[in-house]
Amino acid sequence: MSVATADRSHVEFSSKTALLAAGDLGAILLFVAVGEYTHGYNPLVDVGRVAGTFAPFLIGWLLVASAAGLYASDAPGTLANATLVTLLAWVGAVAIAQALRATSVFHGGAALTFAIVSVLVGGLLLTLWRVAATLTLAR
Repeated sequence: MSVATADRSHVEFSSKTALLAAGDLGAILLFVAVGEYTHGYNPLVDVGRVAGTFAPFLIGWLLVASAAGLYASDAPGTLANATLVTLLAWVGAVAIAQALRATSVFHGGAALTFAIVSVLVGGLLLTLWRVAATLTLAR
């Protein structure tokens, strides 16, 4: 079933989707923690800062990934589909995160360079995780 013809915009609560969600959030948290570390913050000490950076990405990811069907009963689907949908969902999540960061609610502000780094690095981590999950869950 292709993404274009399937109604995948729902979330199924199962052990499989819980595993996918945990891995997704772990990949995003790793992206944020490494980023904070490279900017001189210790993610183990500056937990509040990490949480404040993580929150807009979490919100963006949960909104877009659930709408994209990444937690549907047939997720992760084929390897090509899982990769493409994950990358496109991450681009949408980064757009939402940048919009949230542009408000006074979240720190950091919005910056094109950070959005590009977010898409590339976060996208790589999420895609690697989703490829591994797809190959493992297909067994």
